[in-house]
Amino acid sequence: MIQDGENMAADIEDPAWASLSYAEKNRELFERRKRLLGMFLERRAISKEQYEKSLHDLTENMGRKTDR
Repeated sequence: MIQDGENMAADIEDPAWASLSYAEKNRELFERRKRLLGMFLERRAISKEQYEKSLHDLTENMGRKTDR
């Protein structure tokens, strides 16, 4: 699994990233986006309503169910 704080460009060049399956890459991207939304909420850059809507939209787009 790719570690927090690494940038996407470096990840794509990383052999560990290349070895992940399509589904594993999608899961990793989903989790990163979810964490990013959480950081925005913590820093009050977005409201709770915006967070919930964005997470819902992300979940639908990625075909995942949330575990709120």
